[in-house]
Amino acid sequence: MIDALHFEFMRNALIAGCFASLICGVIGSFVVVNRLVFLAGGIAHAAFGGIGLAFFLGIPYLLGTLGVSLMAAMIMTAVVLNNKDRADTFIGILWAIGMATGIILLDMTPGYNVNLMSYLFGSILAVPGSDLWWMLGLSVFTLFSTGFFYRDLLAISYDDEFARLRGVPVNLIYFLFIGLVAVSIVIIIRVVGLILVIALLTIPPYIAEKYSNSLAQMMGLSTLLAVLFNFSGLWVAYTYNLTSGATIILMAAAAFFISMIFDALFLKKPPTLISNEQNN
Repeated sequence: MIDALHFEFMRNALIAGCFASLICGVIGSFVVVNRLVFLAGGIAHAAFGGIGLAFFLGIPYLLGTLGVSLMAAMIMTAVVLNNKDRADTFIGILWAIGMATGIILLDMTPGYNVNLMSYLFGSILAVPGSDLWWMLGLSVFTLFSTGFFYRDLLAISYDDEFARLRGVPVNLIYFLFIGLVAVSIVIIIRVVGLILVIALLTIPPYIAEKYSNSLAQMMGLSTLLAVLFNFSGLWVAYTYNLTSGATIILMAAAAFFISMIFDALFLKKPPTLISNEQNN
């Protein structure tokens, strides 16, 4: 693996993996705590429409995907806030529309020659240096926004009605948070693809939650776990010539099942992160 660092594509892959790991640790923790995995999955698959739009218009991949992801995220958020009983239905519909629109736009693209596998299952080894700057900017924006609104996001995660009584603009913060989820998904898609993005966004936080006493600790441990999964997955993929995105997820899945066995044997009572954080 050390020898592989002489190649620029491998160095870019490791850097991209670090950016994705930071996002998984921070935003993924909020997704898991607020039980928004299905909504995040809807945004991820709707983002495929952005991929098709980017190739159809000849604009940067990240720009097209980010625009469509944010639009889908805002629509889904409005539905969740105004019609929670049917939110899953609307999310599923937008999920399908995004995927279908992306496929049609790719079919209509002149000189279409796109490897869909790289977008469905990730292409971390093909991340160019220009995309790293995009990922850096999006990562900094996401982390800064999360830090600035941390207490409000925590209050909403604990009890949104109580947050309203405290004067927290719940709807505005909720729109912001789902927007950050959309930005995070765009970053992670480059690493593991549309199909596997939710696994990397949720497995590290899920494991970290059980061994943390606060949300901040959960974020830190989740980030370290995501880095471990990315680096170990890249090493296995490089050594055995496997698909990198799928290998990264399998490493995370192995850790997930190991943690479940460990929990069943040794962990008696899972910590209540949000309650601990509020008490502090």
